[in-house]
Amino acid sequence: MWQLELQDDAPWRAVNDGVMGGVSQARYRVSDAGGCFEGNVSLAHGGGFASIRRPVRLPTGLEALTLTVCGDGKRYQLRLRTHSALDGVVYAAVFATRPGSWQRVRFTLDDFCATYRGRPVPAAPPLQWEDVQQLGLLIAHQQAGPFHLQLASIQAVQREGFSH
Repeated sequence: MWQLELQDDAPWRAVNDGVMGGVSQARYRVSDAGGCFEGNVSLAHGGGFASIRRPVRLPTGLEALTLTVCGDGKRYQLRLRTHSALDGVVYAAVFATRPGSWQRVRFTLDDFCATYRGRPVPAAPPLQWEDVQQLGLLIAHQQAGPFHLQLASIQAVQREGFSH
């Protein structure tokens, strides 16, 4: 089973609303659980989002990705990019967390919507697992204040009968 290494903070990069004049902050840090996406979302100066991302290559033959997380009751996005650029189309899937409660969230290709700066991109090509080059997490949607999302695992679920 493929699992993303969470005990290394080096590949993770914060990309926040500072690119648009905002002052939100995010970081990834290694934790006892695995990793943690945390920071503060500020709506000041036209801001309102915080994110982290890292390069990734997913294995072939995937059916789904699963995240085991413990959240703070806020909504987050799992974001996949099929390019290595800072900006461009992103495939996003929203998930809600329960405060202080571990949960396993499963994502199939059908859960992701192509967006550009928060707006749908209906003409984007369909997402394919083998095209993914970046994986990230984002918090937005007017959820101002501190946030904290613990990550115990990010795993790939292989299709039935598929062998590497």
